[in-house]
Amino acid sequence: MSADAVAIIGFVTLFVLMLLRVPIGMAMGLVGVSGFAYLTSGGPALKIVGHTTMRTVTDFNFAVVPLFLLMGAFATTSGMSRELFRAANAFVGHLRGGLGIATIAACGGFAAICGSSVATAATFSRVAYPEMRRYDYPQSFATGVIAAGGTLGIMIPPSTVLAVYGLITEQDVGKLFVAGIVPGIVAILMYMTTISIIGWLKQGFLPAGPRASWAERWRSLRDVWATVLLFAFVIGGIYGGMFTATEAAGMGAGGAFLIGLARRRLTRHDILRSLLESTRTTAAVFTILIGALLFGYFLTITQTPQKMTEFLTGLGIGSYGILILILLMYLVLGCLMDALAMIILTVPIVFPIIKQLGFDPIWFGVVIVMTVELGLIHPPVGMNIFVIKSVIDDVKISTIFYGVLPFIVTDILRLVLLVAFPVIALWLPSHM
Repeated sequence: MSADAVAIIGFVTLFVLMLLRVPIGMAMGLVGVSGFAYLTSGGPALKIVGHTTMRTVTDFNFAVVPLFLLMGAFATTSGMSRELFRAANAFVGHLRGGLGIATIAACGGFAAICGSSVATAATFSRVAYPEMRRYDYPQSFATGVIAAGGTLGIMIPPSTVLAVYGLITEQDVGKLFVAGIVPGIVAILMYMTTISIIGWLKQGFLPAGPRASWAERWRSLRDVWATVLLFAFVIGGIYGGMFTATEAAGMGAGGAFLIGLARRRLTRHDILRSLLESTRTTAAVFTILIGALLFGYFLTITQTPQKMTEFLTGLGIGSYGILILILLMYLVLGCLMDALAMIILTVPIVFPIIKQLGFDPIWFGVVIVMTVELGLIHPPVGMNIFVIKSVIDDVKISTIFYGVLPFIVTDILRLVLLVAFPVIALWLPSHM
């Protein structure tokens, strides 16, 4: 059997296993090792399992993932999300749709110290949803805002998805984090604008809350100093060249821990829960990562990336035509699989194409993450949608999808802007 036929069978088998709900990391590892063994022999295939596993879990650079996850866990446990929501609500809660705007602002602030979309969506399902329902916001709108705001977790640095992209492609993770800042701010502003437009078009659909006094507003700002300090310390340290992304992750985790202790927000039980939560998530991420690396050996031996590059560049549709095809592929895959798995599985194939076409790899990383964001909220999978459903029992999946539709349109428009104007992502990294 030819290498091309083995590659096709490998991809078909992989998707069948995923449809059978085999964990994506396990499925990629199984197909990768089996295909590699078929094309070489069993001995080398078994050796790459041990070598890849040991190299991944002992690589200093990969420590950026568990450390940022730990920072997010400490930040969540110590109640920073509630403080951000209260502060944002004090300033904009009196506007029509103000609680929705406050939720987006708080999600953006929390994303800056969390790095996980799933965690952001789950957290604000508990923090913001009850408040919006108390003021008679429609279920569809309330859950749609939270689903959209949750996607900010993988755009605004620190982002675990951007970190994994950087590790796979051997790009500077620090530059990737900095590149995500301006697009993240643009995302927040466009989401807020979308809410304002909905409130303007549908009079009475989004109620306004009570207006807070200036004294109450200043008091609410006193509580967010910890979040601002942590973000400025981590991202400022990376931007200023004081430490690498991995060192920043360690400093951020340590900073979140010390701030939580100093504010008496972390009990022994909270610390243990944060450690267990970050360990479980790290184990899941590394399982996917190891499986993808094993699958990567299979792709290399079948020369799939090279053949895909030749095929796409031979279509004669130009570099942006090929880019649009790649982005459409990600939108389709977003209906089927997890964001991190999607990145790990596809980047080794598409990255050589992007390099050959002359696109900036830092910019492409931000574009891919933005495209993956869409996968987190659009049907039929929408990871954030199912996370919200798991937290809020009395809402239907269809209701959440209906509420998130305006934000999907916003995301598509934002993606078009980033593709048309790469400077949005590249301006800050160019000054590092």
